[in-house]
Amino acid sequence: MLWTIIVFIIFGFIVGLLARWLVPGAVPGGVITDIIVGIAGSLVGGWIYRHFGHGGLTPLWGFIYALIGAVVLLLILRAFTGRRTVV
Repeated sequence: MLWTIIVFIIFGFIVGLLARWLVPGAVPGGVITDIIVGIAGSLVGGWIYRHFGHGGLTPLWGFIYALIGAVVLLLILRAFTGRRTVV
């Protein structure tokens, strides 16, 4: 159980960093935000994969769809927390 949580955190960190690299820009937060976006991206990516009628995930497809989900979440996060200028 503990190892599963540790693996999810490491996987989320890697996916979050790659998503941040693919979607550069000002997103508030740091490493914690990368981990949260990576883990949430995994959930969103798995949902997208199942939504299109596919069955079980292989590790490679799971990683690809987790990355797609994390990129989508980063774009949404940036849309809500983008630069705000005071006029």
